[in-house]
Amino acid sequence: MHSIPEKSARFGHRAPARALSVLALASALGLAALPAAAQSGTGTASGGAGGTPASGAAGVTSSGSPRAAGNSASGTGSMVSRDDSRLMTDLAHANIAEIETAKLALEKSQSEPVKKFAQQMIDDHTPALKELQTLAQAKGVTLPDSPDMKHKTMATALRAMTGTSFDNQYMKRSGVGDHQATLTLLKKVQANAKDADLKAMATKMIPTVQGHLQMAQKSAPAAAAKK
Repeated sequence: MHSIPEKSARFGHRAPARALSVLALASALGLAALPAAAQSGTGTASGGAGGTPASGAAGVTSSGSPRAAGNSASGTGSMVSRDDSRLMTDLAHANIAEIETAKLALEKSQSEPVKKFAQQMIDDHTPALKELQTLAQAKGVTLPDSPDMKHKTMATALRAMTGTSFDNQYMKRSGVGDHQATLTLLKKVQANAKDADLKAMATKMIPTVQGHLQMAQKSAPAAAAKK
């Protein structure tokens, strides 16, 4: 039999070797993790290779105007302020409403002046909407693709009308009323938008919408007189 001191000596001799093995394994794992951690840290700070800003990071737009960090109402990654994102959404709804009600007018109206006005709305608001969609995509903003609830309700009411009743209400609501509201919205964008590209677009659209409003104001009495 071995004495107690001999057993203690044997176990005491094995312990340092085992401890050294554990330390060596821990050290190896730590060194292997360093490159990944360093790479991850670099990607977080710069947003990717080459120091490209992360999506939604503050910086400068292609036009040279400053952009805000991502905080749009539609999600992360927006390069415009939350207020500018809402303005773009409102403009999208305005254009979509004009296009949709104009299509309805082409289907239901028997008046040539009304149909001519409706076709002009499609011809002008369709490219305006596409331009807005292109700008929104560049700024990281997701726009609606259907009318808002107000205009869905109006479209339902218009579908139930026929003849001069339809012509009168279409010209009054969509022709005059909506263009007055859109003109007010564009002037608000022109005055308050922080994004330079959005302001420039509003400035570009104002004369067209003013022309639509004047055209509608002339056509509305004619439509109403045909009752």
